[in-house]
Amino acid sequence: MTIVISRAYLNSLGYDGSSVYLNDHQCRPQISRYDVTFVFPIDTCGNIKTFEDGRAVYTNTLRAYPSSSGEITRQDHLKLLVGCKMDQDSISQIMYLIEHRDNGSITDTGRFTTSMHFYTSSSFIYKVTQVPYEVLLNEELFIQVELKNNDSSLVLFIDTCVASPSPHDFQTRAYYLVHNGCAADSTYRVYASGFKHYARFGFRAFQFLRAGESVYLQCKVLICQDSDTNSRCRRGCVRRKTRDLQSQHESQTLVAGPIQLKGFKKRNEE
Repeated sequence: MTIVISRAYLNSLGYDGSSVYLNDHQCRPQISRYDVTFVFPIDTCGNIKTFEDGRAVYTNTLRAYPSSSGEITRQDHLKLLVGCKMDQDSISQIMYLIEHRDNGSITDTGRFTTSMHFYTSSSFIYKVTQVPYEVLLNEELFIQVELKNNDSSLVLFIDTCVASPSPHDFQTRAYYLVHNGCAADSTYRVYASGFKHYARFGFRAFQFLRAGESVYLQCKVLICQDSDTNSRCRRGCVRRKTRDLQSQHESQTLVAGPIQLKGFKKRNEE
């Protein structure tokens, strides 16, 4: 979370940058020539979290006392409520490419940061660093989505994952692996992580007919309050999505890749 307040504004009220603090007095700002800036993880510095209309809302109070000497003052101290509303879903994208054998990715609105990566096995220890990621047809692939937030009261849930031969179009030739929390591909498999901010799954590699060997994957994940027994994350597979759920969520997109078929470059060069 980032809070920036102008030093000129503070000075006009009789305060200086060194007198500004948050709910947690140990959180100190960075003071530049023009601004006073707090930068801190969203679940620290005394932030108070509530849920409102399907969003996680983090609030804090920015305070300052006038810089004056003596025991008393007749000037009010500064008290400014600040907050951030976090959209509760995220879209991640990733892509793989198949290798053929013979014959064959002040209240402001923020977004939770998620990332999605391929791993080499179901142990999810070693992340795939090869770019592009080359795999075989029908090879089992392992994907982990991570919520970049240490707030233990939140839980991550994979709502929808759709594959496409294009990174720009996930509608024309969409192939769903999971849709509204329900498995749509016979090889789709969920792996338990033991951690609420991880979601893991696997499926067997395939390719699109009458298309290149590249396959892109876009996943929509939801972030819910773990204690909310009626949350979308707790309901799991929902065959029909309700209107009110759609209206509460917006999307963000993360892209990783590319992934390629093994041997694809060599065949093109021959």
